Amino acid sequence: MPSYTSTYLTHCAAIAETVARQEDTIRAAAEAFSRTILAGRMVHLFGSGHSRIMVEEMWPRYGSFPGFNPIVELAVSFHNLVVGANGQRQAMFLENVSGYAAQILRNFDIKPADTALVISSSGTSTVAVEMAELFQTMGVRVAGIVSKRHSEASASKRPDGMKLGDFCDILLDSGAPVGDAMVTIDGLDTPVAPGSTIGSCMIVNCIKAELAALLTEAGQPPKVLTAANLVGRERSNSLFQTAYDEHAHRLAGLFQHVGEP
Repeated sequence: MPSYTSTYLTHCAAIAETVARQEDTIRAAAEAFSRTILAGRMVHLFGSGHSRIMVEEMWPRYGSFPGFNPIVELAVSFHNLVVGANGQRQAMFLENVSGYAAQILRNFDIKPADTALVISSSGTSTVAVEMAELFQTMGVRVAGIVSKRHSEASASKRPDGMKLGDFCDILLDSGAPVGDAMVTIDGLDTPVAPGSTIGSCMIVNCIKAELAALLTEAGQPPKVLTAANLVGRERSNSLFQTAYDEHAHRLAGLFQHVGEP
C-alpha cells in the first residue's frame, strides 16, 4: 500500500503534467507581461488569503526581477494570529466585501499599458473577482490563476454568477482538485495536504522564466535577485540594490497622477 507521502507526490506529479499542458497559455501571459515591462510600466499582482504566496513568489525573491507591483493587503492575507485581533474570521469576511477592490486600486494610477495577474483558487473571492473586473474596465489585460475543477464546483458569491475566470483574458489552471486537499487518511473523514499552491507556484515560475527570456531577447535583460554564492558578494549586492532602485522608479509612476481627472 502506498505511503501518504507517495500519494501526495503522485498528485503533485499530476499537477505538474497539468501545468505542462498549458505551455502556450503560459507563454501568452509572459508575452503580455513583457510588453508592460518594456514600456516602463508594471504588472499588478493580487491574491487574498493564501493566494498572496504566489504574489511574493513572483517578486521579490531570489531568481526574480523588477517589473511587478505586488498588492498584498494584510487585512485579507495576515494569517499567523488566527484568532483575536487581525484574525482569520475577519480576513475571510473582508475578502468577500464588495467594493474593497475599488478602494485598493484607488491608490494607483492604472494605465492600459499595465497588465495584471490575479490569483484565487476557487475563483469566487469577491475581492479577487472585482479586482479583475476593475482592471478590465480600465483597459488592463488580465491573467488569472484558478484551480479549474475547484472553481467549477464552487458557487459564485455574485448575483450574476460571475467568477474570476469571467474577467480574465488569459486563464491558467493550478490543477488542484475540488476542495484542494489531495490525501485521504484512513480513519479521517476529511482530506489533507492541499495542492493549489504547488501548481500555482509552478505556473508563476514558468511565466517568470519565459518572461526573463523575452526581456533579454528585447535587449533589456532583467536585474535578477541572485545569491552571493552564485555571483559573488559584490555582484549580488549590486543586483539587489539596482533591482530595488528600478522597482522604486517604476512604482513612482503609479502614484504620479493619482486622483487627477
